[in-house]
Amino acid sequence: MKQLWVNLIPYDKEIAIAALESGAHALVLPDGQSEKVRQFGKIKTVEKNGDIKPGVHVEFIDIAGKQDEDKAAAVPANKTLVLKMLDWTIIPIENLLARRGKNIIVQVENSDQARLMVEILEKGVDGVLLNTTDINEIKKCAEIIRGISGKIPLLTATITATKQLGMGDRACLDTCTQMTLGQGMLVGNTASGFFLVHSESIDNPYVASRPFRVNAGAVHAYTLAPGSKTKYLADLKAGDEVLLVDFQGKTQTAYLGRNKIEKRPMMLVEAEAEGQPISLVLQNAETIRLVSPEGKAISATTLAPGDKVLVHLEKAGRHFGMQVDETLIER
Repeated sequence: MKQLWVNLIPYDKEIAIAALESGAHALVLPDGQSEKVRQFGKIKTVEKNGDIKPGVHVEFIDIAGKQDEDKAAAVPANKTLVLKMLDWTIIPIENLLARRGKNIIVQVENSDQARLMVEILEKGVDGVLLNTTDINEIKKCAEIIRGISGKIPLLTATITATKQLGMGDRACLDTCTQMTLGQGMLVGNTASGFFLVHSESIDNPYVASRPFRVNAGAVHAYTLAPGSKTKYLADLKAGDEVLLVDFQGKTQTAYLGRNKIEKRPMMLVEAEAEGQPISLVLQNAETIRLVSPEGKAISATTLAPGDKVLVHLEKAGRHFGMQVDETLIER
């Protein structure tokens, strides 16, 4: 997830409030000012008494030439690197992305520079430190950061079988974000294959739409989370990050507001993509839907062999939700 930091040196109350209300992730403050901004809301602070301490967690480096670039590259990878480009050239940032790869934040003066930085070399830096007293620029920059999303490769799978099961515990994930048509979450019985399960953003004669919800499946299933991690549906709780994905593979980080686990009749859905079998246990109800390659919602109860749905495949195994390169068989 891309980060938005806002510079508050010198301290300005109105800018602090605007940054908080815009969803900034951290504020860079004069030393000793953390408690002052926390009166307005909970947010990470960057100062010697803050959550992120200069010299300990973060290094600020001005880039004017190759020597500065080499100095920045030598900073340990577990520290966040904040770069100030003195002549605003792009090449040093591209070089550091290639050499270091992560934990890079670049100081910017406006939202146009912010967009350039988070999209550079397709991957982009991890975030920006916005240096402005223009509240509108803070809001525009926040919208850009929220709108930047990675892409998940989706494939077309062919349904091979469906099977009615008995009762089981299913997890219904209610997020703090309204989803749209063609958008949902990636969920699978195994960590090697995930179906795109559609959000409940479609009206029907019996139940009102709940566009914030994905009726994701049985509690044992995995969902793909931000950072290429997996989480068991049963483990998710309020405040956890979840990954929303649309039919084009565009992703968005959302936050869970509630995980409703209830006993419901269940069904097994099986499919195949690129010779790899995929399966998922879902609630047996017409309002539970997968997604077609065209982005249309398909009710799980109408699925039949030969139908096409969107899936995502993973090659590596998992250990505590992290990808590992190992031999792993899951059936």
